[in-house]
Amino acid sequence: MQYPFTTVDVFTRQRFGGNPLAVVLDADTLSDTEMQAIAREFNYSETTFVMRPEDDHNTASVRIFTPACEVPFAGHPNVGTAHVLASRAGAKARRERLVFEEKAGLVPVSIGWEGDAVETVELTAPVMLSTGSPFDAEAVAASLSLETAAIRIDRHPPLIASVGLPFLVVEIASRAALAAARVDIGAISKLLPAEGADAIYLYCRELGEDDGDVDFTARMFAPWDGVAEDPATGSATGAACSLIADLAPEPHSQRRFRVAQGVDMKRPSRLDVRTGEPDGLVRIGGSCVPVMSGFIEV
Repeated sequence: MQYPFTTVDVFTRQRFGGNPLAVVLDADTLSDTEMQAIAREFNYSETTFVMRPEDDHNTASVRIFTPACEVPFAGHPNVGTAHVLASRAGAKARRERLVFEEKAGLVPVSIGWEGDAVETVELTAPVMLSTGSPFDAEAVAASLSLETAAIRIDRHPPLIASVGLPFLVVEIASRAALAAARVDIGAISKLLPAEGADAIYLYCRELGEDDGDVDFTARMFAPWDGVAEDPATGSATGAACSLIADLAPEPHSQRRFRVAQGVDMKRPSRLDVRTGEPDGLVRIGGSCVPVMSGFIEV
């Protein structure tokens, strides 16, 4: 049987930048095993499967798979899937708000149009920020093949943070250390998985010349998900920005963050984040570029 698919590069305006995503449509008859096999075949950090919603008031049911497992929520899959569905509906339908049913809950997505084309997509994370246990800086540094001094702990220790999907969030002291980070699988296996987190997100306020006009730059490693490094991670970026905003002197004020990721992978990404909204939920947005479409045989 044939299933239509579209791929998009997410959190970028340049094709072959950002984070690639495969969106498989009309996926209602696929089994869990088939979805996982398709995700391994694409071998992107995530592949989404779009199905009819359980509640007709919502747009679609969306399941998200890495090459190794299913995840309950993620950022760039929602942004990319919304871009594909809004673009397929076309400017005449002009869908400005979509709602996806996901394992983590309902995910509202706003569509920004420029003429007849989708210009931006912004999702609302399904839950407010939650944090977990702190981690020892020396052990985290060893897991990243860095010196302990490379881990910055004056604002917060390395700790678990989530707005729907948990990550170990770590601030890195210098741009050079961020670029030098390499996962030591033996050392990191002593830390993760933990409290639902099996990935580590690093951010640095010191910027390199290729990072652009942003507030910080980031990297993300998820070896247990079959993702050596991710070019753009909306869910982790949303959690990190929420954490930073929560630690600010006026934690509930509205803030906007501009974040670079994927620069060290030569797949530069730009993520825009809003915190401090009245409902307490973080917004994560950006642009997408379509790349290819076709059918996959199952």
